Amino acid sequence: MTNKTAPETDLIVAGPRRRGRPPKDGRSVAETRELLIRSGMEVLTEQGFSATGIDLVLKRIGVPKGSFYHFFDSKEAFVHAVVERYGAYFQQLLERCFQRDDMTPLQQLNRFIEGAADNMARFEFRRGCLVGNLGQEAGQLPESLRQPLLDILARWEVAVADCLQRAQQQQQIAVTLDCLQLAQLFWVGWEGAVMRAKLARSDAPLWLYRDWFFDSLKIE
Repeated sequence: MTNKTAPETDLIVAGPRRRGRPPKDGRSVAETRELLIRSGMEVLTEQGFSATGIDLVLKRIGVPKGSFYHFFDSKEAFVHAVVERYGAYFQQLLERCFQRDDMTPLQQLNRFIEGAADNMARFEFRRGCLVGNLGQEAGQLPESLRQPLLDILARWEVAVADCLQRAQQQQQIAVTLDCLQLAQLFWVGWEGAVMRAKLARSDAPLWLYRDWFFDSLKIE
């Protein structure tokens, strides 16, 4: 009696095995990964890179450490995923603000500022901007994170520049102003105002900066 060879369709070619254990908590793989990223956004926005340990991220959502390494090879890889998600989330937030047909361009920019202030107050000024937090730790960050953060800031600058260009077209601000340069200045100052608001546990720095920036746009 000869051995029967299994048909080719029955063969399973295994790919490279990931480290760590898949979760056994009833959640799907996609759900667990999503929870990890969301938890990472919360913790990193509050504490930054250096002060954030993986254990704290896992504890918030009840995921064992072994399962973490099933999704991410390292803390660095995890932070990359969190930064990418945060950048996409914030880009959508800006687009929603800047596409309001019931507002002028400067009103749209002011609405973004008001929303950010409300959000900081909701979390008692414990959370700021993830990109700004990580930028303050540039000396401690993995080098691979530097360019993604700069790329995100560049996209935000373009969004604000477009808003200011529309304000020029509606004669809300002087046509001689360089909108991209103004947008760069906006984000440099805004990140500083957010940092100061966290430190002071107050929204006063946000309004101080808002008033200064809008005054600088006035037509003489």
